[in-house]
Amino acid sequence: MRKLPIIIICMFMLLQAEAQELNARVTVVSTRVGNNVNRNTFTSLQTALTNFLNNRKWTGDKFGANEKVDCNFLLNLEATNDANVYTASLTIQSARPAFNSTYLSPIINFKDDNVIFKYIEFQQLEFNENRVSGSDPLVSNLTAVFGYYAFVVLGFDYASFSPHGGDAFFQKAQNIVNNAPDGRNISGWKAFDGIRNRYWLVENMLNTRYSIMHDIYYNYYRLGMDKLYEDDNAARTELLNVLNLMNNFNTENPNTMINQFFFQGKSTELIKIFSKALPQDKVRAKELLAKMDLTNATKYQDELK
Repeated sequence: MRKLPIIIICMFMLLQAEAQELNARVTVVSTRVGNNVNRNTFTSLQTALTNFLNNRKWTGDKFGANEKVDCNFLLNLEATNDANVYTASLTIQSARPAFNSTYLSPIINFKDDNVIFKYIEFQQLEFNENRVSGSDPLVSNLTAVFGYYAFVVLGFDYASFSPHGGDAFFQKAQNIVNNAPDGRNISGWKAFDGIRNRYWLVENMLNTRYSIMHDIYYNYYRLGMDKLYEDDNAARTELLNVLNLMNNFNTENPNTMINQFFFQGKSTELIKIFSKALPQDKVRAKELLAKMDLTNATKYQDELK
């Protein structure tokens, strides 16, 4: 009996050594769903999705508890005319710590408006990345979407630490795209569903013509953000180089999804960084940012003076 505590401790240490990769916070908002649905259904859904993301092993790597990828998933529901079927927008956010600091630098801040699924309270969330579509497309579409974004979150996180480090996860996300559920009102998986959707995001990251984007992500985070607390001037120079690379990419490949995707959620960070730059660098940064990140162009013009 004296050995039992030792066994328990060893098992706990083993689990810690092979901790799952995501530290995901899932929020389900149901304010636009009528009162004819039991509200416990949405609490059950939130718990099930949280467990789906956090308790599943998504990679073959070992993660310490402090190495998990911080991410948020906000699922905003709306009822349909079909029982237990919902349309939704899904906002995905992820960040990673800048080296030698507690600051979390945003990597993803994206809203997917093309989510539809069927869910009944306590329904098992089944997922097989090699056989994505089940017997009911609307049921399997829920886990297909969340599985896809789990791989996308990991892909961009790995890409920020090593050149082309996320390729294996972008391939897994593309495999979900290629085998995604197909049915009435299901969208976001095909090229003709729009110009900024799940299909185009991984297409851009796996398209060899756009391979410079992998350098951009690596240089921004590993050579820029991770160096700020060591040598902020050198880091700022590297970040300006990234903006120049982005400008060249955008000129040669206008209106790609990945350009817009890169800048979402970064405006505050970029303004804070370049507000301390040398005058000529600040002017150049403002010019490039206002040109490439049109949504925040006025913000850059006003705050980078």
